[in-house]
Amino acid sequence: MPHAASPEVESSWPGAKLFVNDGPLEASEVAPLKKSYPSEPIEELRKRYNEDGYIFMKGLIPREDVLKARESYFKGLAPSGVLKPGTKPVEGIFDDAKDRLNYPGIGAGAASGNGRPGGESAEVFVDLALKQHTEPWYCEEFSKHPALYDFISKLTGWGNDTLSLKRTLLRNNTPGNKAIGVHYDQIFLRYGEPTSVTAWVPMGDVSVQGGGLIYMEDGHNVGQRIENEFTEKAKENGLTEEEAKYAFNRNMMSTGFLAEGPAGFGREHGARWLLTDYEAGDAVLHQPHSIHASTINHDPQNKIRVGTDLRFVNSARPYDKRWTNYFQFNDGV
Repeated sequence: MPHAASPEVESSWPGAKLFVNDGPLEASEVAPLKKSYPSEPIEELRKRYNEDGYIFMKGLIPREDVLKARESYFKGLAPSGVLKPGTKPVEGIFDDAKDRLNYPGIGAGAASGNGRPGGESAEVFVDLALKQHTEPWYCEEFSKHPALYDFISKLTGWGNDTLSLKRTLLRNNTPGNKAIGVHYDQIFLRYGEPTSVTAWVPMGDVSVQGGGLIYMEDGHNVGQRIENEFTEKAKENGLTEEEAKYAFNRNMMSTGFLAEGPAGFGREHGARWLLTDYEAGDAVLHQPHSIHASTINHDPQNKIRVGTDLRFVNSARPYDKRWTNYFQFNDGV
């Protein structure tokens, strides 16, 4: 199949130069994500998820399905001129003759909330990137992949109550552009219980220098502690528990991030960032308070990083109904 002809990941880990929004990450500030496999007992995987705040699943989704989706994505973006002439859509190679600022990623560099990134010169690219969220190949097929859905229903024990939320974030990151800031997902799922599961699925191979997600070590406990401390201070100042919950969000940066820069944030909390090479078919499942960000894409082959955030909830329990609509800019989430 032509879409399966993607080169293997060329791992430069360890020893790679890694950059985030506020500068380089030193070797002592990073460590590898722990690998898990679908063949392991579900009880062991559940234990690991609860203890670490994430599980990095190797080969959870068939590789050929991911590469087929990647090919569809870049065929949709090709009219913007983002791809290097003479390359295949599945490769997703950025045309470095173009100005990268005209090809901004959704959710990374918007000035406030989930606003529209870029100016008039980026309009065609941004419109095409947004359109992919509602294309049948994505919203009816890939985002509902049975391998992922079935695994999460077993991991959580939700069974048939497992609900895949319609609102997802299908993000690209062209080389050299701004990376995703420091955050945890409960900030954006505030109207529901903190029990959702996020699956970050890299759509294609992502080298360790290619802008993949990075996770703060013990970040689920750090995130919970940050929220608890703020809530206690708010209640001491006369706010009810419900008022304190929403006051926390108003206290965030306008983007909803805890910080723009992972390097300084990690040093402040004395924690390392966990990272890895990702391969098509991998997925990272993480808890709603797990702190994460991404590196700046400096892929040696100039690949565009594509990944999607797919979120799952227990439909028998209260969840954030704002996530039952497809993603739109400035939709208030």
